[in-house]
Amino acid sequence: MSAPVERRDRTQLRGRHSVVTDSQDRTAAEGAGAPSALPGAEGGAPRRGGVAPPEPKPRGGRGRSAVGLLFLVLSVVLVLATLASAMIGQLFIPPGEVVGSFFRGLGLSFSWLPAPGQEFGHEALWEVRFPRVAMTILVGAALAIAGALMQGIFGNPLAEPGVVGVSSGAAVGASFSILFGFTFLGSFTTPLFAFLAGLATTALVYGLARAHGRTEVVTLILTGVAVNAVAGAAISFIVFKAPTSAREQIVFWQMGSFNGSRWEQVSVILPIIIAGIAASLFLAQQLDLLALGEKSARHLGVNVERLRMLAMIYVALLVSAAVAFAGIIAFVGLVVPHLVRMLIGPGHRALLPASVLGGAVLLVIADLGARTLVEFADLPIGMLTSLVGGPFFFYLLRRSRAASGGWA
Repeated sequence: MSAPVERRDRTQLRGRHSVVTDSQDRTAAEGAGAPSALPGAEGGAPRRGGVAPPEPKPRGGRGRSAVGLLFLVLSVVLVLATLASAMIGQLFIPPGEVVGSFFRGLGLSFSWLPAPGQEFGHEALWEVRFPRVAMTILVGAALAIAGALMQGIFGNPLAEPGVVGVSSGAAVGASFSILFGFTFLGSFTTPLFAFLAGLATTALVYGLARAHGRTEVVTLILTGVAVNAVAGAAISFIVFKAPTSAREQIVFWQMGSFNGSRWEQVSVILPIIIAGIAASLFLAQQLDLLALGEKSARHLGVNVERLRMLAMIYVALLVSAAVAFAGIIAFVGLVVPHLVRMLIGPGHRALLPASVLGGAVLLVIADLGARTLVEFADLPIGMLTSLVGGPFFFYLLRRSRAASGGWA
């Protein structure tokens, strides 16, 4: 009877000794900097010199600060760019006189703000420069938020409004009007044809891509590519058939320009663009849910098909109104939302309004360059935005991919 009891006692003593030894070894290892394997050991993070690493700070505060800072910077830059665009031209007007003329035009007069000293300075501002600046702000904001919507519903940061054929359709309508010389609405005839053709082309793409009450992203993209190809062929045929004067007018319309902008044109597109931007902002929460995937968004109560249809309607209205008077302006709807997303993240509640400001800033600066880079010439703004923005966007894309470890 004594032998089994002694054997059991020795076994228990060895077990206790091994537990104490393991505990001492683990304590010594932790003191030397080895990670703890205990479940509750501060996330399993290694300690150095017996000092626990600092806990990560919550990112929500920094995110809000970044968003607020971006809005502040964009707002200040937009004001300064607008002031510079009104000042600079063949007739230079000092900033104080620009501000004084602006308030006098609104019926407000301040003694410390002088009126333009040059002859016809006030008229030059209110009849030429102010309407042009207003047009650039509206068009830039419309194109940028339309691009953000397209990237949201396609789930691709490289999507842009031209994917659904709205720009090429508007070009077909404008070219058709110029070819046949329609003038029943005066100078508004060609913009009307461009606006209606852009809407019709977008509706055609959506209708052709829809099957069994649903539209798939891949089908929408491929349908848009096909319709864009047909629209391009139609434009080429119209240019081929058009006389020399009409041909030049078609080509320059497709390059984009704000030359000749007037308050009447601003008053036409202003309500359409403001309504389109306001309606788009209400889609922000649903676009955030859609970013989780279509199935997840449906489980969370999002009507994905209705969301996609509304977004395409808003994009068609915004882009058609923007290009109706200004012509085709590339790159804005592609790069602005992407750059904003790189700065503040993909949340659409901040992305959409920031894209509005960013698009306005980009186009005001680009138009200022179009007016001043070549003396006594007005460069096509669509050519300028593509020429300067394309390589810059590619550089940013390459740098972003290199930072994340290469191309996906």
